[in-house]
Amino acid sequence: MRKLLFQSLVQMSLTEPAPAADDAALAELGAALANVARRSLGRSLSIREVDAGSCNGCELEIHALANAYYDLERFGLRFVASPRHADVLLVTGPVTKNMRMALERTYNATPNPKWVVAVGDCARDGGCFAGSYAVAGGVSAVVPVDLHIPGCPPPPLQILRGLLALLQTAATAKG
Repeated sequence: MRKLLFQSLVQMSLTEPAPAADDAALAELGAALANVARRSLGRSLSIREVDAGSCNGCELEIHALANAYYDLERFGLRFVASPRHADVLLVTGPVTKNMRMALERTYNATPNPKWVVAVGDCARDGGCFAGSYAVAGGVSAVVPVDLHIPGCPPPPLQILRGLLALLQTAATAKG
């Protein structure tokens, strides 16, 4: 036990370094996202996150959007607890057979206009879980997907960029 204690005091930390401080780029991206959301919807964007069977890596990055550094709500975007109040479904992980019906019900409960965003490599095609007896497939095998954000897991800024691209596409299709 003593050996482990001394070893932990000498060893370097195994965590990743903090992201480079680029507050100006984050503020610009967030402001653009808020403006496009207000133009497209006439209000702020409401997001419902659905874990369809992932390893929780993507959820950690999505939850980072609500921390003090990224602070998604300052841009007028917010996470909601009910799909009935959502505009966007952020779906992570491969869809397991146990979550298939729940994802379909969540999709059907979300009012139109709605968008589905598959976050991470597993959401696209099952990732490393593909072919498992418990996996129904990627998100597009269950519900129509409007945008896929690649990565394992994708960083928070990439998720914000994906949401901005989705809203810009929706705004140009609308007008």
